[in-house]
Amino acid sequence: MLVIKRIDNANEECARVIRDSFITVANEFGLTKENAPTNAAFIELDSLIGLQQKGARMYGGFCDGRLVGFVAVRKAKDDLYYMEKLAVLPGFRHRGYGRQLVDFAVKAVREAGGRRISIGIINENTVLKEWYRSMGFVETEIRRFPHLPFTVCCMELLV
Repeated sequence: MLVIKRIDNANEECARVIRDSFITVANEFGLTKENAPTNAAFIELDSLIGLQQKGARMYGGFCDGRLVGFVAVRKAKDDLYYMEKLAVLPGFRHRGYGRQLVDFAVKAVREAGGRRISIGIINENTVLKEWYRSMGFVETEIRRFPHLPFTVCCMELLV
């Protein structure tokens, strides 16, 4: 059973869970610190603290007291919020924990007065894109950034 709690202070355990979760995708798509330094597979604690300083609220998913998942939400503008760093450790996937974290983030955004959640994912990650579509997210834009070796799919969910 997953218990989701607010994390008041970003810490190294959170950064580790994010890194360990995202590295599987980084490996699948050939991402490295050199060609995609901002990818969450390479996040360091200072970046997570910076995200929190920008107003992100962070939540951890705990299984038997162990942090196994993570998600952050932060207000972008008006009624739009970003959902970032959604992560579930590989050994805890396919148990519904990712969906529970998304549902929790949706509830937190709704309670804060938000009406929309935006995410950015690797466009070529069709499995992940379909997973988000299954929850009601829709594609809003495909973007190319010169510093990234992939295209970014922006998706949005009305809450």
